[in-house]
Amino acid sequence: MASEKSTLWYVADPMCSWCWGFSPVIEAIQKEYSDRLGISLLMGGLRPRTLEPMDAALREEILHHWREVHRRTGQPFQFEGAMPKGFVYDTEPACRAVVAVSGLNPALAFPYFKAVQRAFYAERQDVTQTPVLSGLAVGQGLEVEAFLQAFQSEGVRRKTEAHFAQTHEWGVRGFPTVLLKKASGGLLLTRGYQPMTALRPGLEEWITT
Repeated sequence: MASEKSTLWYVADPMCSWCWGFSPVIEAIQKEYSDRLGISLLMGGLRPRTLEPMDAALREEILHHWREVHRRTGQPFQFEGAMPKGFVYDTEPACRAVVAVSGLNPALAFPYFKAVQRAFYAERQDVTQTPVLSGLAVGQGLEVEAFLQAFQSEGVRRKTEAHFAQTHEWGVRGFPTVLLKKASGGLLLTRGYQPMTALRPGLEEWITT
């Protein structure tokens, strides 16, 4: 029934370039459908707990994806000097920071997620580093001490791992992924980037059936 409570789950990672490309789309979904859908953010864990610095070949492969995202979506990127020598592409800290902020103020989950994305892609900041993540939290109006206490807590670490586990349980292997769920069932709206025009018919059908 149309009145049955539905939740849109946005499964993403703040250091996923296609998720940065999808940022205007998820914002459009929130603007158009937040009065009819619950909209929740699940951290997917693109490259959690990576330990080794990336080599030149991997850097070039990732920059190739960035250029394609920029070409298709128009989202801003700073290519020059991005991911410098020695950069370790570990997405766990950024994901954990989003989880921490969400726990402190759920209304800031999506704004903070976008702030981390913008810092990494458009401002060439190293969002694997705690001082950068805490500075972005302060930029959203949070107290630095409160953020750091949450970010470094065992509880938030476990909750972040629970996000990753849920992602795997749902069979999500790529980002962005958007799922629609209610008690009577679920729907994969998109696996990968799609413009809003492609997603709107599926959203409308889901809401009205």
